[in-house]
Amino acid sequence: MVRILIIEDEMSLADLIKERLEKEKYIVDTICDGEEGLYNALSNAYDLIILDVMLPSMDGFTILKNIKEKEITSKVIMLTAKSMIEDKLNGLKSGANDYVTKPFHIEELVARVNNLLRNDEKGIRDYIEVGDLKLNIKKSNLLCTTTNESIDIVCKEFLLLEYLMNNKNQIISKEQIYNKVWGIDNEIESNNLEAYLSFIRKKIKIIGSKVNIKSVRGLGYKLEA
Repeated sequence: MVRILIIEDEMSLADLIKERLEKEKYIVDTICDGEEGLYNALSNAYDLIILDVMLPSMDGFTILKNIKEKEITSKVIMLTAKSMIEDKLNGLKSGANDYVTKPFHIEELVARVNNLLRNDEKGIRDYIEVGDLKLNIKKSNLLCTTTNESIDIVCKEFLLLEYLMNNKNQIISKEQIYNKVWGIDNEIESNNLEAYLSFIRKKIKIIGSKVNIKSVRGLGYKLEA
């Protein structure tokens, strides 16, 4: 699961980028305001942020500075109508991973996104392994290497388990899970999360794995081998 945040006030452009990136199987959220964009960027729920420079309420350079000060791990591609070399250098020196000047061809941006994400270790693995659990990213299949039993795991169950496995032995809060799995535009009730976790636990048990999803009272959840 790769989640991308677009912070861009030209909604027609934001929608175009979103639609194209979703064809690449990325999960994409869009925000048109600088302050709201920063708030969501600081959730650290995103693998990549596409960040416009000229935004209402807060400019892209200020957002980038805050992201880096808070040690957010998201990669950042800056977008701007400015073509001055000083602006590009400012963005790159401030911690942006790449810089695209408007107007640009959508396929160029997609290529840059793919290049950044697929060079990342999480972006190129076919499997995630924790203990005797092996999650096939491409086939959405869960295998227990001890029993050699497998089961399909799809949709939100897959996204939730993938997130927990990528953060094994770490306590993940409910808010972090909501942001990463359901996204910023979705509102869900707490019992929906519990229901999905229950489904996953049953599937792990069915295939005979010893991996456990532990509830940590008042804090969140932790996947343990």
